[in-house]
This record gives sequence, C-alpha cells and structure tokens, in this order.
Amino acid sequence: MHLLKKKILIFGKNSFIGSNLYTFLKNKHFVKIESLNSKSLKKLNNFDYIINCAINKNYINKVYSINNDFDFKISKNLNKNTNFIFLSSRKIYKAKSNIFEGSRINCLNNYEKNKYITEKKILGIKKNKSIILRISNIIGFKKYNPRRSHHTYLDYLINKVKKGEFILNQNEFKDFLDINTFSKIIDSIITKKLFGIYNISMGKRVYLRDLNNWLLTSYKNKKKLKIIKLKNNEKNQSFYLNNSKLKKKIGLKININQLRKECIKLSKKLFK
Repeated sequence: MHLLKKKILIFGKNSFIGSNLYTFLKNKHFVKIESLNSKSLKKLNNFDYIINCAINKNYINKVYSINNDFDFKISKNLNKNTNFIFLSSRKIYKAKSNIFEGSRINCLNNYEKNKYITEKKILGIKKNKSIILRISNIIGFKKYNPRRSHHTYLDYLINKVKKGEFILNQNEFKDFLDINTFSKIIDSIITKKLFGIYNISMGKRVYLRDLNNWLLTSYKNKKKLKIIKLKNNEKNQSFYLNNSKLKKKIGLKININQLRKECIKLSKKLFK
C-alpha cells in the first residue's frame, strides 16, 4: 500500500458532504462510503480515518440524548489507532467577525448545544486521535428537497426563488466555502496528520448580495423576482471565521475568486 494513501470510511451515503467527499477522496486514498448501521459499525477499526456525515433529525431538533448522537456512538467503538474526523459547526460561536477557535462559545438552540456536547465527549474519548472541524457554510450542487431535515443557505435561496422572491441583504455577510475546496482541506488534514480543533472557512467576509448574484447568474427570470428587503428589526447574523491556524498547517490557498467561479458553475446546474 502506498504510504501516503489512507484507508477511509465515510458514513452518509446520501448526504451532500459525504457523497462529494467520497468522489474527491477516492482518487487519492482507499475510500468506502456506507450507511451507518450495526453491521458497518463492526468495520470501524479496519480503517485509518472515519468521517461521519450522517445525522439523526432528533439530534438537530431535540435536547441532547446519547441515543441520537451518531458521532459519539462511533467514537466510543474506535481503537487507539483509528482517527475520527468530527464535523462540528460554526454555529456554536456567537455571530461576529474574525472568530478564532478560542472565541466565546454561545450555543442558543438544541442543534448548537448538541454539537458542542459531542465535541467535549469525543475529546474525552479520543483526545489525541480526533479532529474537530468547526465548519462554515458549504456550497455545492444537490437536488433541493423540502423534506430534508437540515437545510443550508442554498436551500433557503432556491426555495425563495421558486416562490418568485429575492431577499435583498445589502450589507449582511457570512463565511462560505465551495465543496471542492472543502474536500481539498479534508485531504490535506489527513495527509498532514493533523489533530485538534480547526475552523474550516473562507476566512473572509462573503457578502450575500455578491453570493446571490453569482448563484443566480444563469437564472433567466431574475428581473421578475419580487425584491424583499430585510426589516430594520430583523437581526443581522453576519460572521466570518478566522482560519489562520488551519492555513499555517496545510498551506492551502483559499480565496473568494475560487468561490465565485464555483458558484457561477453551480448556477448552470441549478437553473438549466
């Protein structure tokens, strides 16, 4: 076996992140993607890395329960030689500019609280063999499904456009990464054998007005959309994560121009 190639097991066959990671990583490593069940849990320790992209909808909506925590279930069954990558969320932080890994934790809803609880549980079990990634918004192609338990900003935008509406967010900004750059980051983390807590992000302000224009490049009826302005009393949730810790370790260039190109390509798929 090539020394740089790792054996990787991804859970979440039908997930957006899981399926894209599999497509990218299978050309660089020995990768399997499976559904999470009692049978697949028995295979955990045949791999170098486990990445879980499956989630229980009760984990999103309800108060923390070990029974709903797939990541804890996986991590407690790993031996000392198997590494675990936990996909946490930037939502555990208070929304603001330039958020570091050591910034204040401010969990408001069950999903945010549950992610932070899982972080602590995993660190308790596999402190030196775990990678906790606090991820910003990931942009990439997937078929819109209103029944999906966990919706992204792209889901929100498409849903509004289908209704003939367009939200005008003149000054609001967030932090976005395209799925290809995200996959490259995961590969670098594995190849360079990183452990610990990292922000996974663009690391810069991405204004929603720009992002929306990129994503709607191929939408032919843009002029017919009803413009809805945010009311003055609606809370601005602008934020971006500081990713300097990660960039120093992996040396990967992450820039807005790449995001713009990917959004324009994505627009062609979304609005054929």
